[in-house]
Amino acid sequence: MRHSFAALLGLAAIIVDTASACGGCNNPLEAVVHERNVRRMQPEASGAVSGPKAELEWGQLNFMHTTDTHGWLEGHLKEQNYGADWGDFVSFSRHMVQKAGNLGVDLLLVDTGDLHDGNGLSDAALPNGVLSNPIFDEIQYDALTIGNHELYISDIAYETFANFSKVWGEKYITSNVQIVNPATGQLEYIGKKYRYFTTPHGLRIMTFGVLFDFTGNSNVSKVIKAADMIKQDWFLAAVNYPQPIDLFLIIGHNPVRTTDSSSTIGLLQKTIRAMRPEVPIQAFGGHSHIRDFQVYDDKSTGLESGRYCETLGWLSMSGINSSTFTGNVKPRGVANPTRKATNTSTSGLVYSRRYLDWNRLTFEYHATKSQESTFDYHSGLRVTGDITNVRKKLNLTSLYGCAPATYCASCLPFGAPGNINSLISTALGEIVVNPSRATTPRYVIVNTGSIRFDLVKGPFTYDDSFIVSPFNDAFQYIKDVPYDMARKVLASINGAPLPDKRDLFDTTPRLADRTCADPIMSQISGVTKREPIIQPITRRQTIVTPGYVTKDDFGTDGDDTVHSKIPSYAQPNYVQGNGSFPTTGTPATVDVVFLDYFATTVVKVLNAMGGSYTYANDVSYYLDPSYTTQNYLPDYAKKYWQANVPNCPVGQGVGYPDK
Repeated sequence: MRHSFAALLGLAAIIVDTASACGGCNNPLEAVVHERNVRRMQPEASGAVSGPKAELEWGQLNFMHTTDTHGWLEGHLKEQNYGADWGDFVSFSRHMVQKAGNLGVDLLLVDTGDLHDGNGLSDAALPNGVLSNPIFDEIQYDALTIGNHELYISDIAYETFANFSKVWGEKYITSNVQIVNPATGQLEYIGKKYRYFTTPHGLRIMTFGVLFDFTGNSNVSKVIKAADMIKQDWFLAAVNYPQPIDLFLIIGHNPVRTTDSSSTIGLLQKTIRAMRPEVPIQAFGGHSHIRDFQVYDDKSTGLESGRYCETLGWLSMSGINSSTFTGNVKPRGVANPTRKATNTSTSGLVYSRRYLDWNRLTFEYHATKSQESTFDYHSGLRVTGDITNVRKKLNLTSLYGCAPATYCASCLPFGAPGNINSLISTALGEIVVNPSRATTPRYVIVNTGSIRFDLVKGPFTYDDSFIVSPFNDAFQYIKDVPYDMARKVLASINGAPLPDKRDLFDTTPRLADRTCADPIMSQISGVTKREPIIQPITRRQTIVTPGYVTKDDFGTDGDDTVHSKIPSYAQPNYVQGNGSFPTTGTPATVDVVFLDYFATTVVKVLNAMGGSYTYANDVSYYLDPSYTTQNYLPDYAKKYWQANVPNCPVGQGVGYPDK
């Protein structure tokens, strides 16, 4: 059993920053939004001003879906579209479950993994997730599965196995993920291989939880390839279960778009369909951090619901044939789904899908349409308080400096002011320097995949250091590289294959036009090129703000809140900072500094130019290995961003002009 929340706060091994505390850094925008929209969120958060376009459609079976939360349970404190916290979601989910009961329909809550690596709430404690997972557990999920970020580090994998999987029991489904039980030394499944269950209104559901064919896990776990899993006896027996199955539910940290090279959901869908041609299949995916919906055939679809607590996915369906269903196929008093999966479908199944912005304005609208006093459950308020307490315990509000502008990961071209990779180039050259070699010219190279998120104008805190760059990659170097070789490394490495670790953040730009305002989309295969920002307009007294604009297999009407598009520009895979170069002429040799994450790639690139370097003999640490990619930007802020401390003016976020 998991330790009590209070005990975890007191006993967990915690990384505490010693920077001065942030005083008076609350968002000044709070003064101009309705107080009822911000009172119950985290103190720094601001409320949304752009709300839902219409009520949700309720069907015979309904789902709410989260994925890739990556520790963002506090919400987005400097982005109004996504300002709700996990306590607000607790209250909202309770309302929706109650509403489903009143309508005589089923509502299932599902999550598809990746619970940390992206926010201080999860990442500032050791092991990652030990304090945030108990907060996550407050939602009454019906089915959950594992993500790749639960498997990179052995300590995190074992925390997931020892605590998280035990809390959820049969609801935690890891059909192709095993771990070495430290007590026995034998491989066993982290969760359950499958779950067969009956909903409150009698639908009989067979569930599988399948991670994509991930290879970056530590050696204590094993990921079984989907192509091998579907041949195993237990899987074949579960598909041909002796009891009736009304619906197959596939949940996976796994892109739903079958053209994504990492997706294996299509393989599962085809395998099940060949064996059970008449049974509906519903999939929920993740990993690629996008809003997406794909139709596989006339009785099976897949939904993916974004990332970072920016999106809550909604799917409803009716027309499931079941001899034991006791609820309403078409609940009264609400809109119902009407869209067939395909134009030629004769199955009788109809669907709707919606992508909800993660804010209280959205939650209140769909839950109660009422004042805040009727929205909050005591459990939701308690969870909001727990989040505040953990943030204080971890010193997440410790202030490094005031970011003078918003720096986005892809909304501006590389090299433009306001592009975070341009900022990173400057910071690397200024901050990453070995004192004993300070006079030696240096190129400092990092992969842009080390930058996880945008940096919004305003307080740059200990929390933001995890949000912007959650990885701990140290700086290595090869000294005294001939200048003519060193100057070509960046261009050469940008053309080299990327390392296979953390592939989500380092892959090539997407080409399909089916997403949104995702700040790292240029680094994820398949993301749309965004259109230029338009000025906010007014429609039906609703402000249209920059945000997600999604196109999927059902068209362009899936976004619950109408937004204007945010541009997206391709970014280089690697960027470079320069330091200590002479003001005239060129040096004879240069120190080439890089991250240990891709050190072998640098060696290969130099040798392709005619060098004879080896990792063992020529690569060493440029700085102490404890100094990592989480340190240089905070140090830059401490040195160059002290204007307006501690009362930092806060910007509106990505897509808005800085004021």
